[in-house]
Amino acid sequence: MRRAVIVLIALLVVGYGLFEARKLIEGPVITIDAPKDGSATSSPLVVVVGSAQNIAFLSINDAPAYTNEAGQFVEKFAPPAGYTTVTVAAVDRFGRRALRTITINVVKYCFETHG
Repeated sequence: MRRAVIVLIALLVVGYGLFEARKLIEGPVITIDAPKDGSATSSPLVVVVGSAQNIAFLSINDAPAYTNEAGQFVEKFAPPAGYTTVTVAAVDRFGRRALRTITINVVKYCFETHG
């Protein structure tokens, strides 16, 4: 009986340790909320919004980016007209990497005035 109680307690301790370590085990997680993949915009300024968890370093299109305490990031940039690829990359403190890529179409409209 005593042995069963000790084994049960040991299993609970190990189970709790694995539960708490799950975020370290799964590595970096990136979510891009906006813009949506395949979307089009006529705005000269594109705002990339998303979240990153379990990271030590974050970059958007190879430029350093930063998150708030909740792991959310907002990055603004002015891409050229045409199809643009946005790449969000993260590295955790163990060197594991995550990468998310979306493609957007930046449309430049030219309005002609006839006088």
